[in-house]
Amino acid sequence: MKSIAKAIAETKFKSRPKNLSKEFQVYGVYLAESLQDTSHYSLYMKLAKQLDRKILDEALTFTKGYTSAKSKAKVFMWRLKELKSKASATQDLCEAK
Repeated sequence: MKSIAKAIAETKFKSRPKNLSKEFQVYGVYLAESLQDTSHYSLYMKLAKQLDRKILDEALTFTKGYTSAKSKAKVFMWRLKELKSKASATQDLCEAK
């Protein structure tokens, strides 16, 4: 069995924020690390706080399946923009009826 100090030393991202107290913060860190964009933790925390989780999960799933991307973060943001515009168009149609 490993000691706690050894397990902490082996963590993949040592620059990860340490004081995560809310669920959206943890999810934002998960997004940043999944997309290999750890320099923008705060952006993903903001997205996790403000946007619907279903849209974020769908964009992340699309990005993970897009293996030939140079920058997964760019693909994620593009897909997120597409999903948000589709959601707003659907909402506009519902309000018009």
